[in-house]
Amino acid sequence: MEAPLIDTNSGSNDGLLSLILDRYILSLPGSLRFLLYHALILVQAIRLNMAMNELRMYTSNSFVPAMTYVLLTAMVPQWCAISPALVTNSLVIWIFIKLSRLYNHPSPKTLLFNTGLIAGLSVICYHPMAILIGVVLFALAVVRPFRLAEWLVLLIGIVLPYYFVLSVLYLTDRLPAIGSMLPDFYLGLPAGSTDKNLLWGLGYLAIVLLFGLFFWQVSISRMVIQIRKNWGVMMVLLLTLLPVPFIFQLGGLESGLLALIPVSAFAANAFANPRNLGLPNLLFILAIAVIAINNWQLLKN
Repeated sequence: MEAPLIDTNSGSNDGLLSLILDRYILSLPGSLRFLLYHALILVQAIRLNMAMNELRMYTSNSFVPAMTYVLLTAMVPQWCAISPALVTNSLVIWIFIKLSRLYNHPSPKTLLFNTGLIAGLSVICYHPMAILIGVVLFALAVVRPFRLAEWLVLLIGIVLPYYFVLSVLYLTDRLPAIGSMLPDFYLGLPAGSTDKNLLWGLGYLAIVLLFGLFFWQVSISRMVIQIRKNWGVMMVLLLTLLPVPFIFQLGGLESGLLALIPVSAFAANAFANPRNLGLPNLLFILAIAVIAINNWQLLKN
């Protein structure tokens, strides 16, 4: 009934995307913001679904990962907005796709440089993405044998965006402004309200993730080595991105959206893998109930 909010968390220093949303998207008509919000979620869901099917991460191809991602974006009321974290999820999917192609790639140095370049740019766009640098480095260690040249190429790709930013700032005599482009780490509880609707949403996320991990563990023994390595990269994404709201406390609960890509990938196992459809149907009905409660609260406000 109302256009989605533009949540840039302007009180904190969290990257270039906040400035773009403030300057160009905040002034858009409500109908365009409505279309943009749904387009972002649907495109990301379909892109994740295509990547998971292409990599044969599940026993059969389906649209379950896309459905899971769309459902889970509505679990937390603070996520029902156009935010830098929502936009940056496209980069998380892109980085995962790049990392999944490292295994037996004929030209790994080019792929590694491009992956590092995307990771470095994502940090400039949204500072909580800095934690993804560790994921990229760990994935290289897991997927490929150690070769110093490959590690140097990856590190050069990560550093290169900041090299160009420093060059521009130096040439324009604005070098102190580099401080605004570096991530600020603040440990603590994420800023935001802790009402019962939030607890319902977080509780459902925890339940569906646990069921997804259980059914994933049952099926992974039947997968080939390459698919296991891809799931290993996804597991590193999950363990790294889950604590983002606590490491970048000023980012608030909105930064938790970054973890939704790996959470959806694992949670989709709870919908797709059980032979008896009783549990998937129950989880789906519970998801719809939580979404209805959240939207009822938004309408009341």
